Amino acid sequence: MSHLKGIAFESSEVQLQKLRERLREISDDELIAFGKMVKGLSGPRVSHVLDPWRAQPEEARAEWRRRHPS
Repeated sequence: MSHLKGIAFESSEVQLQKLRERLREISDDELIAFGKMVKGLSGPRVSHVLDPWRAQPEEARAEWRRRHPS
């Protein structure tokens, strides 16, 4: 398996942290568009595998609330 040398898998927490960093860098309009896009991708599903899209709308909402506190 030497051809797989150097491949690394990131934990869910590392992936979420990278998503948070990307969301902090985009404009409000881009954040809204992103939230709408991933909301459609994270619909209810029946699966034994974790849904990689589910956390993204939550993170987009959290970034919006950070930028625009009530």
